[in-house]
Amino acid sequence: MTTSKPIAIILAAGKGSRMGSDRPKVLFEAAGKPLVRWVIDALDEAGVVDKIVVVGYQAEMVQEKLSGLPNLVFAMQQVQRGTGDAVRSAAAALVGRTGPVVIVTGDSPMLRCESVRAILEHLEHTQAACVIGTTFSKNPAGLGRIVRNTDGSFQKIIEERDADAEEKRLTEVNMSTYAFRVEDLLFAIDKLTNANAAGEYYLTDCPLLLLEAGKHVEALACLDESEALSVNTLEQLANVDAALTAVRRKI
Repeated sequence: MTTSKPIAIILAAGKGSRMGSDRPKVLFEAAGKPLVRWVIDALDEAGVVDKIVVVGYQAEMVQEKLSGLPNLVFAMQQVQRGTGDAVRSAAAALVGRTGPVVIVTGDSPMLRCESVRAILEHLEHTQAACVIGTTFSKNPAGLGRIVRNTDGSFQKIIEERDADAEEKRLTEVNMSTYAFRVEDLLFAIDKLTNANAAGEYYLTDCPLLLLEAGKHVEALACLDESEALSVNTLEQLANVDAALTAVRRKI
């Protein structure tokens, strides 16, 4: 792996308990490919060749499915303690790297290569510590909202369960797609705490930690709303399968 080029961390450790199966969620198929392969292919098209896949639940199954792919290593999240902890599990594989780090989820098969390129280009152009990829959603229920200052600059990500009535009316949402400078990511991950009701380490706390440290953080509305299609149930999987099949027909 080339140390100065971008590298991606793909979060693929979750169980997907609402899918009604012992199969890891990222290995469910849509339009003929496992969900995580759609993500990997989008990263490849964006020029992000090196990848770290964070595995946990049924790790052996995920590793076996992906083990033949080039420029890919695995990191183990022993206990699922949140997205921040998952990224922390990959920290050792970042040692010695100088290029930017893209973080995506392994169950986001609608991710477009254009979105990945956009956040990487914005990171370089603005010299920010972190760029958060966002979109505007007609139905933001259940998604973390992007709160901005009066001048339009990024203030914080607020999860819906913690949002007040005014914040719930916001329509710009976090898409769990990020670009970080490697040194700033490692700094923020090291500062994370699990002082919350769930006792978990949240990746979404990292941008605020960077702001508090005097770093520059950007939120870029560059993702398409279709990329917000999530896969948490079999019904949602069917919706994504139909959407990806339609995209393939257009191609």
